[in-house]
Amino acid sequence: MKVNGYEIKPFAILVGADLEDANLEDANLEDANLVGANLRGANLWDANLEGAKLRGAKLRGANLRGANLEGANLWGANLWGANLVDANLVDANLVDANLVGANLVGANLQGANLRYANLRGANLRGANLEDANLVGADLEGAILRVANLEGANLEGANLEGANLQGANLRGANVTGTILEKKEVLQDDKDLMIKELEEELKKYKDTLKSLKALLDT
Repeated sequence: MKVNGYEIKPFAILVGADLEDANLEDANLEDANLVGANLRGANLWDANLEGAKLRGAKLRGANLRGANLEGANLWGANLWGANLVDANLVDANLVDANLVGANLVGANLQGANLRYANLRGANLRGANLEDANLVGADLEGAILRVANLEGANLEGANLEGANLQGANLRGANVTGTILEKKEVLQDDKDLMIKELEEELKKYKDTLKSLKALLDT
């Protein structure tokens, strides 16, 4: 099929295509090249974008409800306020992606790469983030209620003000993760305690040396 003069089909070359507000419901764009494409406000409900190249694509406010984005490359894509409810993002590349205020309720992000992604205020209620890479991701104010974060890497992630009620963090790497009031999680607390104990030991040793010197 053709939309805005563009051929919509698997493996289509749509680099920089202007598909703003286009109706692409149920479209099959498997392995399509949409690098830098403008899909602002587009309707991609239940669309098949498996393996698609969407690096730097503009998807602000797009409707991707139920869309299949498994293995898709969305590096640096703008998904601000996008609807990704129940979307399949297994193994998707979302490095540096803008997902501010996005709706990801029930989305499957297992194994997805969200390194340094901006997820401020995003709704990830019930989302599956098992084994996802969230290193340095910004999740301030995000909703992660009953989300599955088992085995996820949250090293250095910002979770200040995030709602983690009922979330599964079993086996997750939370080193340096920021919580309320910039507090760090247990791994870093343990390290800080260990360092303080070492400093205290040095101080006690110094006192012993001084006492011995005074007694001579």
